[in-house]
Amino acid sequence: MSRPANCDDNAAMESFWSTLKEELVHRTRFATRAQAAEASFDDIETFYNRGRLHRALGFISPVEFEKRRNLN
Repeated sequence: MSRPANCDDNAAMESFWSTLKEELVHRTRFATRAQAAEASFDDIETFYNRGRLHRALGFISPVEFEKRRNLN
């Protein structure tokens, strides 16, 4: 993330947080912070990084992007 007043570099992180909130946080009621943290970690590691297609990566998942990048 960038310094204050330099919003251009924050676009990817802002999109990530927005997506996480839209797809997980606002749809679930958590009893504890630990439960919320565990659900967030699980969602990021099992769905967001492995299965969700990202426009900035040419509509492929981050895992697939890294595989292709390491082959070159």
